[in-house]
Parts: sequence; structure tokens; C-alpha cells
Amino acid sequence: MLRIAVPNKGMLSEPAWNMLAEAGYRLRSNPRQLVVEDPDNDVELFYLRPLDIAVYVGRGTIDVGITGHDLLVNSGTDAEEHMQLGFGASTFRFAAPNDSPITKLEDIEGKRVATTFDKLVHDYLVEHGINAETVHLDGAVESSVQLGVADLIADVVSTGTTLRNAGLRIFAEPLMHSEAVLIRSPRLEADDERLTILSRRLQGVLTAQRNVLMDYDIPVEKVSAAVDITPGFESPTISPLHDKQWAAVRVVVPKAKVNQLMDQLYEVGCPWHNSHRVAGFENVVLLVI
Repeated sequence: MLRIAVPNKGMLSEPAWNMLAEAGYRLRSNPRQLVVEDPDNDVELFYLRPLDIAVYVGRGTIDVGITGHDLLVNSGTDAEEHMQLGFGASTFRFAAPNDSPITKLEDIEGKRVATTFDKLVHDYLVEHGINAETVHLDGAVESSVQLGVADLIADVVSTGTTLRNAGLRIFAEPLMHSEAVLIRSPRLEADDERLTILSRRLQGVLTAQRNVLMDYDIPVEKVSAAVDITPGFESPTISPLHDKQWAAVRVVVPKAKVNQLMDQLYEVGCPWHNSHRVAGFENVVLLVI
């Protein structure tokens, strides 16, 4: 069986569970369950702490895992990033108190930096020629300055609300941009059939999440112009209507561009006020080849 590690808590956990469920894998039925066997798909799911997943995968105890790119880098293990998963986007930033004189990277020289990601921060500072002390904390690093443990912090930032509420402000360039990734053990070949199946399924979920199915009617003489606007993945499906002067078009389009495409189709003769439909893939099986 392919052994898959998934986060048991944190911001990546629920999106990871949902993605695996959409890909057809069996999840745990209660929160106390740490291991789930899925013989139908020939996999085992292991619910682990997000910080530990890269360690298990890097040592080959687990074949693949879902974790953050930042957690992978900070682990220092031999686990390899296999594919990006399109959720959990965040930025790793420095933050200092609002009244602090620390305003740029060079100001960190000689200071104490509190972080959960001590290896990542240390390597970044060394790379930029900054000598500073990193203070490792397992959580709530935004409180460290007020408690006198550090002069500034380095942490994952999504919206920045938590930092602002703690009286901290972001400064300098981001250390890293991160998102959820699928990682694999160095003992597992990149072309392993089990990994190929998992990757294909996850890519299918990503494709379905990022696209919608669009149906519209168009005069036959305008079909060519309409297809230029909505070419689809390979080619749209075009069907004749009872009125031979009209054709029905069904095509997959990027979800983020639906409204712009509708405007362009209207300009070439598609009467959106009469007939149109845009649907997600909740009930559509999308095969990505």
C-alpha cells in the first residue's frame, strides 16, 4: 500500500482532507483515528502533525505527504517536492513592534528573532550576511516580543490580522512564498505507478476546482469567432439546434475568467439574456489525460 501522510490539524488539514475525498480516497470516520486503511485504493492514510510530515517522508517511513512548502524547507530532510496543490497560500515575513526602530533587513543585525521555523530563518539570514539569534518557539510567536523573549518575529502571514492585533508591523521583503505541496520520499521513484495514480487524481481535482462548464447558443456563422474566444482544453463540443441557423456550444473555461468571456461572447453575437448556463464540476467527472 502507498503510505500517505496528511496533516491532522492546522490551516492545511481541512483542504487536504477535502481534496483527498474528492479524489476518491477514504478518510477517517472520527478524529481519534490516526491510521486509515483504504484497500480499494491500495493506500494507507496517516494523520500526523504538520511539522512532522516532512521528517517521516524524508526518512522513508511514509511514501508521500501533504504539507506546506515552508515546512518542507524548514525540515531540512531529503523529502522532495512533487507537485503544488493550489491551497494554503501564505507568505513568510518578518514583523517588529510598531514603535521599534527595526524597519529593514539590515536592522536585524544582532537582534533576537522568534520563530517556529528556526532553520529557514537562520539560513535566510546567513545567506544575506545577517548575524542574529533565532529563538525557537512552537507557537504564538507574536507574543514573544511583548514577553521580552525576542526583538522581532518571523512567521507565516496569511492576512496579517493576528500580527496587527499584537501590535506588530511587517517589514522587509518576504522570506518565502508558500502553499500546500505533495512531497515524496527519496526512496519512492517519481514514476512509481502508485504515485502516478495519486498525482493524476489530485490534478483532476485541481482542474475541476479551477474550471467551469459553460453552455451557450450562438448563430452558426459566429461559431468560429466564438470558438476562438473559448477554445477549451482541446476542443469545444458543438451541436446543431432545431433551428439550423443556431448551434449549441459546450466548453470548459477557467472559472476566474467566466465574466470576461461572457462579455466577449456577447460582442460576437451570443445572446446571454436568452440562453446561457455556467456550472461547476460537482456532478461532472473530468478526465485529465
